[in-house]
Amino acid sequence: MGLTAWNPFRARKARGPRLPLYRGVPSSRRRTRRPPGSPTKERYSDSDYSSEDSDDDDTTDMSDSEGSRRTSSSASSAAALIHPPRRPAAPPARRRLPVRPYGYRLPHKIMRCLCFGMISTLIIFILVLIRASHLENKRLAEGKVPMDKKPVVPPPWEQFEFLTRYYGGVKSVVPLAQNGPQYPRLEDIDGPYNGTQVDIEKKTAPPSKAFAEYPGAGLPRSAEDDGIHECFLDAQNTVRVPSIRYLEGRPDGFPDNVLGSYELLSLPEDICFDRFGRYGPYGYGYSVRAGGLGLGNHGDKAGAEAVWETTKQVDWRTVDWADAQRRCYQTNAGRYKPLEVREPSPRGFYIGDGLETSKLATRSASPEQTAQEPASDTPQGAMPRTAVVLRCWDEFPWNEEDILNLRALISELSLASGGRYDVHLLVQVRNDGRNPIWADDDEYRRRINDTVPREFQGIATLWSETQMLAVYQGVRDLWTSGPDLPVHGSYRGLQMAMQLFASQHPEYEYFWQWEMDIRYTGHYHDLLSKLENWAREQPRKGLWERNARFYMPHVHGSWEDFKQMVRVQTEQGAVTADNIWEKVPDKAAAAAKLRRPGPGSGSTTANNNIEKPIWGPERPQNETDWFEHTSDPTPPTTYDRDRYTWGVGEEADLVTLSPIFDPEGTTWKLADDITGYYDDAKPPRRAHIITASRLSRRLLVAMHRETAFKKHHAFSEMWPATVALHHGYKAVFAPHPVFVDRAWPVDYMARVLNAGRNGASGGARSSVYGDREHNMRGLTWFYNAGFSGNLYRRWMGLRVNNDGGEEFETVVDPAGDGRTVGTMKGGEGRMCLPPMLLHPIKEVKLPVEREEGRPPVVVESDPAA
Repeated sequence: MGLTAWNPFRARKARGPRLPLYRGVPSSRRRTRRPPGSPTKERYSDSDYSSEDSDDDDTTDMSDSEGSRRTSSSASSAAALIHPPRRPAAPPARRRLPVRPYGYRLPHKIMRCLCFGMISTLIIFILVLIRASHLENKRLAEGKVPMDKKPVVPPPWEQFEFLTRYYGGVKSVVPLAQNGPQYPRLEDIDGPYNGTQVDIEKKTAPPSKAFAEYPGAGLPRSAEDDGIHECFLDAQNTVRVPSIRYLEGRPDGFPDNVLGSYELLSLPEDICFDRFGRYGPYGYGYSVRAGGLGLGNHGDKAGAEAVWETTKQVDWRTVDWADAQRRCYQTNAGRYKPLEVREPSPRGFYIGDGLETSKLATRSASPEQTAQEPASDTPQGAMPRTAVVLRCWDEFPWNEEDILNLRALISELSLASGGRYDVHLLVQVRNDGRNPIWADDDEYRRRINDTVPREFQGIATLWSETQMLAVYQGVRDLWTSGPDLPVHGSYRGLQMAMQLFASQHPEYEYFWQWEMDIRYTGHYHDLLSKLENWAREQPRKGLWERNARFYMPHVHGSWEDFKQMVRVQTEQGAVTADNIWEKVPDKAAAAAKLRRPGPGSGSTTANNNIEKPIWGPERPQNETDWFEHTSDPTPPTTYDRDRYTWGVGEEADLVTLSPIFDPEGTTWKLADDITGYYDDAKPPRRAHIITASRLSRRLLVAMHRETAFKKHHAFSEMWPATVALHHGYKAVFAPHPVFVDRAWPVDYMARVLNAGRNGASGGARSSVYGDREHNMRGLTWFYNAGFSGNLYRRWMGLRVNNDGGEEFETVVDPAGDGRTVGTMKGGEGRMCLPPMLLHPIKEVKLPVEREEGRPPVVVESDPAA
């Protein structure tokens, strides 16, 4: 019955179980005969035992013998008294044994298979180990495996200490001049940081002030100064937009920004905002029945009521943002360029065209029509208008914090500017097969109503991937990011939706492309208007080279010093990690091969360090790739003769919030995601991480037409800057303030971030873009930064990594030494942050207190207040 006896080909009957046949055993001759009616074995046996329950062949003889003995002894006395007729003796019965503890035995065939499988597995496993050992020995013999494998060492920046004074509260706020920043510090001058010097237990939060009254606020003042008329939230012009409020100073010890500059961009750095002053005007801090969002009922609330001292709480449930923006523009239409009349569509005619044409559009239709119309009381202005376009998708998980941010954007940009800005939602429909929005207008509106909060439904525009595929047919897809990310999708082809949006909205000269996960702790109009003003004044000379570098004031000094440093590095070269071996003969060729200087990099001499600066259009190599270039701007003089005058006062076609780097030679995985060019050649190109930027109509139209007619396209973070480079458009990186979570040595940080070619951020394998992007996870501005989200959540009163929250804000821990974030004493009140851009901020879920079943309380605002 072993393994060798197994025969899979024998007949079914032969494979059946072989059970012994029961045969009766005759009684002994000396055994006493039982009379009829005498007790038998079955009568005295336990009824629970049965011979059929036993499958043991060896129990038969034992049962017969024991049964005979018991039966004979029990019937002996009866046989002596009664003499019944003799009958044949019944055969002895088997004894019924107890059931075994298991109910089922595996068949022998299955046991044989299991044993065979187990032995085969062991044999295969042994052979695999032998083979692996042989290969490992072979690799060791050939020197392909290092003999001393070391554990993976974390990057140096993870070993730096965390900064703690970002989390100081309103009670520790001191004037900026008195603030001793925790970082960065010069040890020989500033000495080590010794902690905050403010006695928290004896201090209260300073009073807040309206930002509209701040001397340096970049806000239109009045009709007398800027010709602007105030905009209201309601059609009756009774509900004013409340002003956000700030505190003078910063929390004691608050670190300085390590990148960018407040002073350079004229941004306010001597103030800070707490969460009530920033979001209180937009529904934070009061109940749902009063028109708020039911937020802000946790943590420190001392002094929060000052937000509504001069302006009443607004019932935001009745606001229609599309109508509010339209009314605001109509009130101030005289300040802006006339609207253009859209040309009739070539797709047939609509009998209602022209019957209700807007006077604003009719007046600007043509010079002849304008001359025939009566003169307006207010002369038509020439100020261009800007669209701020936020991207999201139809299944975006809206929460109360997202609503706060969008209310702030519209109020502080569109209404505060008198209609200079309009805010739009560009919503992607991810499944337009299930939602046929292009087949029916009612379905289009229904998809908006089902997915967008009611107050924002009027500002939403839908788009889909199949729509982009129809408009931009013929673009060759390189599938650089796999089959799930096509070139027409929201990841690689995001600019397509912006291009089409711009072609359908001729009323705007500029378009800010924004993201739903960007937050600004200051006033949005103050930020965007100052970024635009600074970019306008930048000269063209050395601009592309300055754009390619991070500006660190604590290392580079003033902006003028930085500008001259960039000029020297460009004209004479600089020794960096990518060219350190160039003077060694046997290493020079390998170093040059790794760097791969490409078109637009400017290597034109024997010295590979010297670059040719970008001066005017930098076109693709093959003329067949040139498209509609006759009207491109050209330099008025040579590079050497220019005195930093060309470009001053010229509006920028592209304003970015990150360096515009050269991806050629870097390890950035999307550097080659560009298609449609002759013979698959890679033209000169530039990129900037995070697509948030301002684009001119001229740039977007050029991108749109090149994609539609020439089938040129590149990754969404590379296409705008590349087209601007090819056509000679003005592109500017605005170095806004950026903070870091750890105490980096600033010199070391500058070498890491500007480790590319000749001190730039890109252009070489040593670039921070690509495999070394992890170095920027501790910044407040990067596409996958972790510090920005943690800082923002703590500022909103939430606990992060078991730190912060209500108890931290209100209770002092005397045992805390303040050396780490987790050992801070706390009790300083809610956090107060200076104006700073934060990205990414995703899914901030705040505790909401809803009051259902109560009638709404209508709150009116007094315009005279």
